Amino acid sequence: MIGVDWGTSSLRAYRMAADGRIRDRRASPTGILHVTDGAFAATLRREIGAWLADGERHVLMSGMIGSRQGWVEATYLPCPAGAADLAAALLPVPFDGAQVLLVPGLSDADEADTPEVMRGEETQIVGTLADAADAIACLPGSHSKWVRVIAGRINAFRTYMTGETFAALRSATILGRMMTDGPTDLAAFDRGVARAGEAGHLLRQLFGVRTLGLFGRLAEGESASYLSGLLIGHEVRAARPAGESVHLIGTPELCALYARAILAQGGTPLPAAPDAAASGLHLIGRTAPWT
Repeated sequence: MIGVDWGTSSLRAYRMAADGRIRDRRASPTGILHVTDGAFAATLRREIGAWLADGERHVLMSGMIGSRQGWVEATYLPCPAGAADLAAALLPVPFDGAQVLLVPGLSDADEADTPEVMRGEETQIVGTLADAADAIACLPGSHSKWVRVIAGRINAFRTYMTGETFAALRSATILGRMMTDGPTDLAAFDRGVARAGEAGHLLRQLFGVRTLGLFGRLAEGESASYLSGLLIGHEVRAARPAGESVHLIGTPELCALYARAILAQGGTPLPAAPDAAASGLHLIGRTAPWT
């Protein structure tokens, strides 16, 4: 089987054996926003054509490729849902030369009945926590997800726009005027996390990013890291249930920052195994309605 994790900015494809072992892989910057004129079929064929020529006929896709801006829009499956539920709701995608199926996203609602949605993360969570009795997962990113898993099924989740908010504040507000680019300053990041745990609203604490700089208490090379720590610190403080460990699923660099924030607030971060999406695609694909 071929598994494809197709997101907004990138595409990752895996050629997998029957036992889920990855035999080969490809990665390219051809996310859905970089595919012009709806040429999704041609893009997919270009990426996995060699595997198709070698006899592969089953392709399972997940991610934003199933969004309204993607190839075919897949209806959201409501929580709770696990691998078997996702497999039963797979959507066929027209494609010559192979059977292509699409994993639907998931939906939930908060206490005020405001909708929540995810696409792609559900496959990573299944690949990481399909055997978990009860667990919390965090998937850091532009729209971070905090997910409750019960008996291997995604029971509920909430979204925090932390990454996108950081990018907007960094590039389009007065805070960014006193910031310089560079690697993450971990000491400044930790200061931001600590500040998030003190009294005061986030909107008030944000202005301190500027005033600390004005009074020489935060260097321009430290300000972006401090801002990152402030935002991630508030997210972790609001989202992490007290006393629970958190499985971190995502890029190593971003997960490392979340791990620091979780540790600073008394939690236990648990790194996920690599290739969570590939593992999830394999588990879902095992009971897919292949012909």
